[in-house]
Amino acid sequence: MAWFKRKDKGIHTSTEEKKDTPKGLWYKSPTGKIIDTKELEQNFYVSPEDGYHVRIGSNEYFQILFDDNKYTELDANLTSKDPLKFEDTKKYPERLKAAQAKTNLKDAVRTAVGKSNGQDLVIACMDFAFIGGSMGSVVGEKIARAADYAIKKKTPLMIISKSGGARMMEAALSLMQLAKTSVKLAQMADAGIPYISLCTDPTTGGTTASFAMLGDINIAEPGALIGFAGPRIVRDTTGKELPEGFQTSEFLLEHGFLDFITHRKDLKKRVNLYIDLIKNQPVRA
Repeated sequence: MAWFKRKDKGIHTSTEEKKDTPKGLWYKSPTGKIIDTKELEQNFYVSPEDGYHVRIGSNEYFQILFDDNKYTELDANLTSKDPLKFEDTKKYPERLKAAQAKTNLKDAVRTAVGKSNGQDLVIACMDFAFIGGSMGSVVGEKIARAADYAIKKKTPLMIISKSGGARMMEAALSLMQLAKTSVKLAQMADAGIPYISLCTDPTTGGTTASFAMLGDINIAEPGALIGFAGPRIVRDTTGKELPEGFQTSEFLLEHGFLDFITHRKDLKKRVNLYIDLIKNQPVRA
């Protein structure tokens, strides 16, 4: 039988014979630009028409930054407990298990060490897919341990922030991670170990109030939302209209909160250029 049948008005394909486009072949950016997902991956997950930087996770950042995607993960099996016996619409342990099953992650940050442009680099990368990249005890502990490793091995540390802020299910224990991570980064500074902070979309709350803004150099991706409270909260608190582009990486760069903004395709090169400069060693191609 032919794949179409003529009707009174036009040509129609029977429902059972229609071929659906497989899901995941195309990506549509917020500005309406459509790109093949394979092409998007090859372009560092950046829409080529409008430069929109798609949110990605630790797997993708490790692939971009580590040579040949080779690295050793640190403290891979740390998981959160439930000391407060927290429960909202569901119990905290149930929420953790659901997030772990959905993302195949243990928590909202992964830490690893590998070669980047031929030299050792420790990276702590947050994953927004895990409970909004919220900062709990495990996030703080893994970042603290990554800093300890960097000090011991005299290796630069890079933290890639992508977070909605403190994890409410851990309350004060979550807030304690602000001080904990800040102290470790101060120890790194005393030891003369470079620390690079990369702010991606979004970097908010306790993350911004601690390690995300404490880098020897603070950089960001284009168009990233960076701030403490969200724009609506700020507007309602101050009772004033906010400037256009408020809390974007471009706005923060203009007002001195960032050192530079980098396209994702240039990230590896520019991070290693900074490391070469601060180590006072010849710049590598």
